[in-house]
Amino acid sequence: MLNLNYCYRIYPDASQEKELLDWLEICRGVYNYALAERKEWINSRKCQVNACSLHSEYIIPADQPFPDYYKQKKALTQAKQQYPELKRVQSQVLQEVMGRLDKAFNFFWKRSFGFPRFKKYGQFRSINFPQFRENPVTGYQLRLPKLGSVVINLHRPIPDGFVVKQVQIVKKASGWYAVICIQSDVNIPSPKPEGKSLGIDLGLEKFIATSQGKLIARPKFFLELQSQLKWLQRRLSKKQKGSKNWHKAREKVAKLHEHIYNTRKNFHYQVAHHLCDQANIIFAEDLNVKAMSRGMLCKPTLDAGFGGFLEVLKHVAWKRDVYFEKVDANFTSQICPSCGVVTGKKDLSQRVHVREALRSKCSHCGFVTDRDVAAAMVVEQRGLAALGLGVKLPGSEEVIGDVPKKTSRASRRNRKAS
Repeated sequence: MLNLNYCYRIYPDASQEKELLDWLEICRGVYNYALAERKEWINSRKCQVNACSLHSEYIIPADQPFPDYYKQKKALTQAKQQYPELKRVQSQVLQEVMGRLDKAFNFFWKRSFGFPRFKKYGQFRSINFPQFRENPVTGYQLRLPKLGSVVINLHRPIPDGFVVKQVQIVKKASGWYAVICIQSDVNIPSPKPEGKSLGIDLGLEKFIATSQGKLIARPKFFLELQSQLKWLQRRLSKKQKGSKNWHKAREKVAKLHEHIYNTRKNFHYQVAHHLCDQANIIFAEDLNVKAMSRGMLCKPTLDAGFGGFLEVLKHVAWKRDVYFEKVDANFTSQICPSCGVVTGKKDLSQRVHVREALRSKCSHCGFVTDRDVAAAMVVEQRGLAALGLGVKLPGSEEVIGDVPKKTSRASRRNRKAS
């Protein structure tokens, strides 16, 4: 079973756009009500009977079960009788709101942090139509339940053999978009590790260094437009909140953020396709992106978008039948890719692969290259070793690319004495 998502620009008329905005607000209210219901049930079970709050407390019968996805979904039928405005929204769209909240709670329970929050005005920006009896795309129109036909920019046709399963309507700063999920009963085999290999190293000075010696510069997507964004945000802060000028200034800030996101994403896809042109096997570092984004270099790290690029590269490699795998990122800059000797920790100012801090060539093999290129070569060697394609170094028992083992102080003391 193959699922793909195609994103198209849609152009609803004035009445359809007003209806979509009303639907988003109704769905936001349903989401917040369901979240409050779950939150009150949880708070009523937190404190002991003899230690209740002196001011207020949630009192819910002990035999009342937890309001899970199915109970809240079933309660929508009764809620429509009490609140007739809920009938304006298509029934399955409201049910998907409950599924969205349940997914957020499951994600919270899995990670043990990140309790779901209430949605403010304008924060609920998408609705989902999960089921269609017939193909909703007819020519250059998208037919949606209770909304009618909406003009769509079908810049690429839906492939033959695919069926439209669901449609998600998303509101962005630049307009309305439809994310169409298509499905086909085909099985695509995973790419096999055959052919030319390539290792890549991600960095801040150079976005990518390959094991072939190629360096790709890192564009500063956010940093170049930071002054313009600061100026727009300063103008927004001086407007009266809720006024027409305030909404106009807020849209300009949102459009600039969307422009930065689109530029970064386009660059990631271009680099991913360029790498897939170079080799049939690609190895990358398994980076801890969350830890990198919290350090001293958090702003340039988030601006580069390493996590998003690795996901894009994985998708492009699968689509182009290129084998992609992540390897351990530890000690990649401390190993000589030519002889496998640990050269020691390097300062960030040292951009050439040398032996420790002597600023000279490797004492074992005399190999000298760029620091990031050497790390990319080590990444490639580790990936090949994991696939059983590595080659042992001459005069060594370890395969190229193995992580150096930490030795004890006693062993190092004995080695110096000998």
